[in-house]
Amino acid sequence: MSILISGAPGAFPAGWKALFDGKTLNGWKANENPETFKVMDGMIVAEGKKSHLFYTGSVQNAEFKNFELKADFKTEPEANSGIYFHAAFNYSNFPQKGYEVQIANGSGVGPTTGSLYNVVDFSDSPVHHGEWFTIHIIVKDTKVITKVNDKLRLEYDEKTDPNAVGRKSPKISSGTFAIQNWNPKSRFYVKNIFVKPLP
Repeated sequence: MSILISGAPGAFPAGWKALFDGKTLNGWKANENPETFKVMDGMIVAEGKKSHLFYTGSVQNAEFKNFELKADFKTEPEANSGIYFHAAFNYSNFPQKGYEVQIANGSGVGPTTGSLYNVVDFSDSPVHHGEWFTIHIIVKDTKVITKVNDKLRLEYDEKTDPNAVGRKSPKISSGTFAIQNWNPKSRFYVKNIFVKPLP
């Protein structure tokens, strides 16, 4: 499901840009507890205290409005993560702007993978711990689509969806991405992070 081309490390289709070089956290900045994130064997490994890893690199000057984002994740039991979009860096706590697409599998974890956290939440897990899966986020104007392993998870329109009525936050705007590690029991892995800016 990943867009990485087999046999050609770092190669990807036209229009897609890599946000993670597979070797370092260059272009990324953690807010509190930066030791939570490290790079091992071509992956970002998250384990430790609550922290958010923000993209601050040169692609689009870390400012995205309409886009497609793909990333490969693998979770261990009790992992609780998410990808924020339209976020802005803040030095502690949770991002204060942007939506979060949840990354959490299993039972009793609250919203599960592919949910638009606290907006459109699912209790069922589309994938399982210990297996790699691809999360695909598409944002175009007021619409958000999430897919897990190429299967549609949700379609949301901020203008028309009943879940949006009366909401003050979050709002479609623009900004960067942030990977969340929610608690010290959480451990997960991320690789092949690509973005395709859209008009």
